[in-house]
Amino acid sequence: MAINLREASLPVQLLMGLALAVVLVLAGLYAPMSPVQTVKADLAKAESDYNAISKEVNELKQVERRHSELMADIAALQEQLDRRKELVPEEKEVDEFIRMVQREAASSNVRIRRLTAKPVNPREFHVEMPFEFEVDGPYYAVMDFFSRLSRLSRIINVGDLALSGIGESKRPRFPVSPGTSVIGTFTATTFFTKGAEGPAAPGKKGPGQQPGKR
Repeated sequence: MAINLREASLPVQLLMGLALAVVLVLAGLYAPMSPVQTVKADLAKAESDYNAISKEVNELKQVERRHSELMADIAALQEQLDRRKELVPEEKEVDEFIRMVQREAASSNVRIRRLTAKPVNPREFHVEMPFEFEVDGPYYAVMDFFSRLSRLSRIINVGDLALSGIGESKRPRFPVSPGTSVIGTFTATTFFTKGAEGPAAPGKKGPGQQPGKR
């Protein structure tokens, strides 16, 4: 039997209107092709994309932090490598070595009378390059000279040291400066790393003559 809403009482009309509104709302919410479902699907997709992008951003931030740490480690290692190259250079750098020793001798008031290049001695990871020196000067000046050698950036080992007083040895072959009290010889060994090389040709050089690189 058909119901005429106009003939129904006001409460019935209100209830039927409310029921119709609920049906329409439910249809809008749950109908497959409704605008509400489309918006909900778009929101779900946007949230999923946002989560994926956030995860990727977090991973990239971790990579960036790790990259910064690696760059800092590389810089520290490079600094260590540069420092080690100063201590033990790759090349012989004989001229620079002789200049360093002569500079410290002059600063200590010590005279270098002779230096003789001795055969190099290849090791597993480096090559030893020894020189024999003959020096003279005041005793404490000679001690200061050795102290200065120990503080140079390049590693220098001093060995085979033989010192004697001027009066204890034969008369020097050369005139000595006032205040000179000792004369002696020693071997100064420095190092380089670039391959094992053949023995250096021994030769005598005065303080004014510097051997070139071989």
